[in-house]
Amino acid sequence: MARMHSRKKGISKSRKPSQEKPHWSTYSPAQVEKLVVKYRKSSKSSSEIGMILRDSYGIASVKAICDKKIAAILDEQKLSSKLPEDILALIGKLVDIMAHMDKNKKDMTAKRGRELTISKLRRLTKYYLRTKRLEEGFKLDYKRLKMYLE
Repeated sequence: MARMHSRKKGISKSRKPSQEKPHWSTYSPAQVEKLVVKYRKSSKSSSEIGMILRDSYGIASVKAICDKKIAAILDEQKLSSKLPEDILALIGKLVDIMAHMDKNKKDMTAKRGRELTISKLRRLTKYYLRTKRLEEGFKLDYKRLKMYLE
């Protein structure tokens, strides 16, 4: 599949790890859930939690062990954030681009990057409104973007 805003192709043959519990894994589902909650309380995002569990604990896939994704575990424990993680990442990127453009007013490449990021944010917001992961009537305030990151 091609990339969204360039004509390049994607990475060939990248695959997720197998979705069955590995025979060498010594962690129970309750232990994995405790680890997820522990790292979320220390203000890690769900993708950071997944990387920590993979690199430090050898847990390739939380879903293979617990039959739930990290986001589902956080929802059960009422620890999930108000906005989805990918929207927050795009907002952070947009804040950085805006700060750069304040210093470098004639940077047209940054202007294009800002437009592409805003369009991705709009599409994601539309998708999350349609799937009811955002409350109805949610509207991004582009003048106060830093407010969402706190």
